[in-house]
Amino acid sequence: MVKLKLYMKSTVKKSFISRRATLKILGISSAALFTGTLGDITTATPSKTKKSRSLYVPDVRSRVSFTTGTDRVRMISEVMKPFEQQIRKGLKGKQLIIKPNMVLTYVPLCATHVDALRGVLEFVKPFYHEQIIIAEASGDKGNSAPGFKNYGYLDLQKEYDLRFIDLNLSTGSPVWILNRNLHPEKIFVTDMFLDPHNYIISVSRLKTHNSVVMTAGTKNIVMAAPLNIPAVNGNQQINYKSKMHGGGPRWLNYNMALLAQSIRPDFTVIDGVEGMEGNGPSAGTAVDHRIALAGEDVLAVDSICAKLMNIPVENIGYLNFCAAQGLGNIDYKSIDILGDKDPENFVRTYALAPNIKRQLEWKEDFIPVK
Repeated sequence: MVKLKLYMKSTVKKSFISRRATLKILGISSAALFTGTLGDITTATPSKTKKSRSLYVPDVRSRVSFTTGTDRVRMISEVMKPFEQQIRKGLKGKQLIIKPNMVLTYVPLCATHVDALRGVLEFVKPFYHEQIIIAEASGDKGNSAPGFKNYGYLDLQKEYDLRFIDLNLSTGSPVWILNRNLHPEKIFVTDMFLDPHNYIISVSRLKTHNSVVMTAGTKNIVMAAPLNIPAVNGNQQINYKSKMHGGGPRWLNYNMALLAQSIRPDFTVIDGVEGMEGNGPSAGTAVDHRIALAGEDVLAVDSICAKLMNIPVENIGYLNFCAAQGLGNIDYKSIDILGDKDPENFVRTYALAPNIKRQLEWKEDFIPVK
């Protein structure tokens, strides 16, 4: 076991911000949250959901499994192995849903590699004998079907009992987020991510992002949840994902943290054999990184991803907001690394999106324009 050292500037005492600081950044007082009209947005729990999923929250420390190489199938199995007992227990009596990532349906680098999915399927095959659902909600015109075909996911049906679901076409429940005017706004998110009978594994690659600095396990689930209902039968397209952005990165970071209260993966797998840098999550360039990692605490996994990309975790708003709510660990001192490889030795400096200065405005006090 390798214990990862704290990675941050010496002037920063904590790798996450306090709840009070969170509210200050957003320009909201704590009194307003609990007594004013903004009280409705302190939780994203759907009003129509009778029973919610039991989401993993670490007691004190988190564990992240890490390895290196080029064989995705072997690497995925290797990083999942230390958690086999927990995965078996979590899957008992539940429907397994594997959530890949494909922002667009025709750019291979932006999507989860088919062998990463195969690695997960091979790992669970000996002990999970029910049909497995591959579910995605591509932002490409609200239609995920072309991506299932273009990226070779449909070919997996020759080897495994799979069902493919476009989350954009699933039923949804209402949640409240924050719009650009600091008012609650209702959107609809997929019921599949709220159903307590589902066990969700997030499988994605690590990429830079042009709105929230970087994306890995958390964003793969949270931003797939809002429905992007395609235009059919003469009806207009309804894109609730776009409403998450509100007035820009500040709103997106906070709204992601709101949804993360009730929408997080049960297990997270990151394929970093080939990452993306620059203008991610869909128009960046490849990074030959050759790593993989996994864990139950998605925030801990994502924070190690940031470490491996040489991105200070204190620059990633949604991870800080989630940690301030106690949803997981992003403090490297509280994360144990499983495996015989030390992530410290495999850090690559990823080029960030050109608009990084604007992305970091969430860290500054919010001053409304009069």
